[in-house]
Amino acid sequence: MTLLMETGTTRRMGRPPLKLNTETVVTTIRITADVAARIDALVGPNKRGEFIREAIERELLARATAKARQRQAEARLK
Repeated sequence: MTLLMETGTTRRMGRPPLKLNTETVVTTIRITADVAARIDALVGPNKRGEFIREAIERELLARATAKARQRQAEARLK
């Protein structure tokens, strides 16, 4: 839904997209109340999703890097 503002500009309702022109999916995860409280204490209650997305991106990069290093090490042994 788009709102027409008195100034003549338009504004979309709801949350802004994560990234323009990037497909997103909704997924549900379960975390303990303690983990949620710790995240909220660090980044604020309205930043939990952003924190989790960033943590996932960092972990994916770390695992991909580790896997590439493992492949290189295996290739050197052959």
